Amino acid sequence: MKLKSLSLIAGAIALTLTTTSLAMKAQALSHSPLLVAQAGEQGPRQGKKGPWAELGLSEAQKSQIEQIQRNTRTQIENVFTPEQKAKIKAAIEARRAERQANPGQRLGRRGGKDFADLNLTEAQKAQIRQIRESSKQQIEAVLTPEQKTKLQQLHQNRQQRREQRQQPDS
Repeated sequence: MKLKSLSLIAGAIALTLTTTSLAMKAQALSHSPLLVAQAGEQGPRQGKKGPWAELGLSEAQKSQIEQIQRNTRTQIENVFTPEQKAKIKAAIEARRAERQANPGQRLGRRGGKDFADLNLTEAQKAQIRQIRESSKQQIEAVLTPEQKTKLQQLHQNRQQRREQRQQPDS
């Protein structure tokens, strides 16, 4: 149970950190339509689309979801103590330095390990779970019924792929 909650929390932080950096990149590039179009082709995820890209979101929906994600990140950050925030910042900087030292090399995910070092209290874990659930509900409220169905299918497919990777080869 402890491992499951830690992985959920690690996922929440990874999602919020990723979302914020993408939102900041989009905001920095928002002055030029050409740069915005080119930005989608850059970075370590070149050519890959997240689940949002497959839902056919309108610009209004994208804007609403980005705002929900920014609010979620802020709320989660407010749960952490200053010491925990410093550890997160140090982990991000270490990861960035590792990426710069090994360009083009795919690095494994270590968010869970770094997250376990935060020594979150049960109250903090519960708060983060509540924030994530609220965020999920807010995002689902923005989606059409068809988009909700498609998102559910994407989540099920991702879960099946995870289970297949975890099974030992026969």
